[in-house]
Amino acid sequence: MNHHVYADRRQRLLARLGDGVAIVPTAPECLRNRDSHYPYRFDSYFWYLSGFPEPDAVMVLVGGVEPRAMLFCREKDAEREIWDGFRYGPAGAAETFGFDEAYPIDTLDERLPDLLANRHLLWHSLGHDDDWDRRIAGALNAVRARNRDGTRAPGEIRDLRGLLDEMRLIKDAREIDCLRHAAEITSAGHARAMRACRPGMAEYELEAELSHEFRRQGAAGHAYTPIVAGGVNACVLHYVDNSRRLAGDSLVLIDAGCEFSGYAADITRTFPVAGRFDPVQREVYEIVLAAQTAAIAALRPGASFADYHQAALRVLSQGLIDLKALAGSVDDAIASAAYKPWYMHRTGHWLGLDVHDVGEYRGGADEQAWTVLRPGMVLTVEPGLYFRQSANTPAHLQGIGVRIEDDVLITADGCEVYTRAPKTVAEIEEIMRHD
Repeated sequence: MNHHVYADRRQRLLARLGDGVAIVPTAPECLRNRDSHYPYRFDSYFWYLSGFPEPDAVMVLVGGVEPRAMLFCREKDAEREIWDGFRYGPAGAAETFGFDEAYPIDTLDERLPDLLANRHLLWHSLGHDDDWDRRIAGALNAVRARNRDGTRAPGEIRDLRGLLDEMRLIKDAREIDCLRHAAEITSAGHARAMRACRPGMAEYELEAELSHEFRRQGAAGHAYTPIVAGGVNACVLHYVDNSRRLAGDSLVLIDAGCEFSGYAADITRTFPVAGRFDPVQREVYEIVLAAQTAAIAALRPGASFADYHQAALRVLSQGLIDLKALAGSVDDAIASAAYKPWYMHRTGHWLGLDVHDVGEYRGGADEQAWTVLRPGMVLTVEPGLYFRQSANTPAHLQGIGVRIEDDVLITADGCEVYTRAPKTVAEIEEIMRHD
């Protein structure tokens, strides 16, 4: 792993801190039950700036005329390494990850008041973690207690997340490589699930196919709790029970992505359990696919984040009219939001270290304006139609849920869809043939 990229990010951030001090802790370890922990996953902001994988670590960035990047982490401990594995220790971490200084984590509270003394600004993610808010308040009070000797505490606290969100919204070359690799693994997982699918299988059996492929190819596992939703379960947007048996006459919707080097893929595919779409399923599927195609065509630098959603809405609204679920014109359906019983979410979100990644959707000179797309932004495109069993839904459509989702990079002259799982009716039916 090239750790220079993390040092470069720290330098870019340090240049924007003024004479301030930024404090960036990683995520804590969490108990699952008694003395068994959940699998550890670092904090995304911390990882973005460090690449350091261990828990019990805090980064302190000191701005001003002599900027410094400091890491506080666990000491080397031969006894604990027998039980829990390798530790870098401060000296090893400083050398390996390019920090100017590194110290034992147990010394942080003692050193923090001196680091904050006589600084104008403290950069901290206020409100993100109550324990850290109290810890920061304690350090500030320790500085204030020295005011008689002329020491002053920072007079202003700013939220560091604003600066980091802005940086993370535009992906660099390394991030794009990680996102592509996560997408390659995830696409293989979805293809594997399609090949394995048979009527009567349980949803969790398809989940297991994905999990196997993700880990087999070196991913950390799922980037989020996977959705494997057969039949009417696909009409529950965040269905994660994954316990029902798959009926041969139904569709199954899988929304799943792996995490590779911290970065997420997010792909949804919907396909027939028995391998072939019936005429109604196919009609609904083709409408959603056409909506996704229209949305992707609207993605380019200079377009707004809202444009591709509007492009999808027009196709979906016309499709609902064609299916006799709606009456009237497309313009009226959009103006009145008459489509919402069957399409209730937006067409995508930012993607990166978090599956719903950081970054403003509105802002700039006009705070009400949607964010303008720029090269290096990565987002999902995921239109859908969901026909729950209700009085408003034509009987022949009830129980059908379709979503199609891909991950898209905004490029200098347009966009690139870099997720490759089978998607057209012909591709899906071909990979599912059981000859």
